[in-house]
Amino acid sequence: MAPRLQVEGLVRHLGGRNVVDGISLSVAAGQVTCLLGPSGCGKSTTLRIIAGVDRQDAGLVRLNGAVVSGGHHHVPAEARGVGLMFQDFALFPHLTVAQNVAFGLSKGAEAAARVAELLERVDLTGYDAKHPHELSGGEQQRVALARALAPRPGIMLMDEPFSGLDNRLRDGIRDTTLAVLKEEGTAVLLVTHEPDEAMRMADEIALMREGRIVQQAAPYNIYNAPVDRAAAAFFSDINILRGDVHGSLSDTPFGQFLTPGLEEGTEVEICFRPQYVRIDFDRAGQGPRPTAAEGTPARGTVLRARFMGKESLVEFLMDDGVSRVSATVPAVFLPKPGTVLWLSIRRDRCFVFPRVA
Repeated sequence: MAPRLQVEGLVRHLGGRNVVDGISLSVAAGQVTCLLGPSGCGKSTTLRIIAGVDRQDAGLVRLNGAVVSGGHHHVPAEARGVGLMFQDFALFPHLTVAQNVAFGLSKGAEAAARVAELLERVDLTGYDAKHPHELSGGEQQRVALARALAPRPGIMLMDEPFSGLDNRLRDGIRDTTLAVLKEEGTAVLLVTHEPDEAMRMADEIALMREGRIVQQAAPYNIYNAPVDRAAAAFFSDINILRGDVHGSLSDTPFGQFLTPGLEEGTEVEICFRPQYVRIDFDRAGQGPRPTAAEGTPARGTVLRARFMGKESLVEFLMDDGVSRVSATVPAVFLPKPGTVLWLSIRRDRCFVFPRVA
């Protein structure tokens, strides 16, 4: 099937720089794609161009195969037939819930049936006569979702729609929203700066930085095969060991690592996440080096240990006196500073990159 949404080479020049710099992507029916990146990287500008409320300086936007923006051709926002959801929900305060959802629909029994169907889907049956000020933030968000879906748009554009919600409610609202969008077969482009949100909702993540998409892949792949150190660090804390390439290898406290494709003498960074550090709880660091299937063990001295609620975070200074490594333990584990322990790491979850200055 042809993609519902196609973006080809979008460029937007503002304030002396390209805030959108050659963006290309496509979204199919029933697919959720997340534009993920830090504030100011061009995510919302890209969405505004697709929605038709801003115009690009170069590139094309196609909806259902037809060009709606590009060159001298520009279909206005109200004629594009896309659903829009933003942070502020933008509900009409003087209209009831049912009237908000029905806004833009033709009057009649068919519209009333569509409103009732959507309110049931978002678990707001019986809220028809309420006004927005009588609703919680989560309920207002569900009304905004129902209103956006009411005209049956093939494409939904969402700009940080959950950022105003209480953390306690956010996961449930996101799951409800995703379920309804999937049921409708809607192609969704979601803008967010939260990696957890992108991982939870997306079929595909487009990671943006300084106006460009630096990596585009399924959540599992983008998490476990990041394109560079910054991409790895965007999704979680990372440990970094530094070394130099000698004979396609780099020495670290955990033994040598292969450095394929890097020239002799290149400074490298070996990156890995704290959850892939294994602590040998049965051996004090003063004992003999243990045998580990996960690579060469190394000794670390505890600098600090903190209980984080779901896990414990332990920070170590390695025996080389330079490298620092953090490990997470899914339990209460609070060794005293100065405790020496053996550590090992999962080599299949380590990434080797040229060093960034």
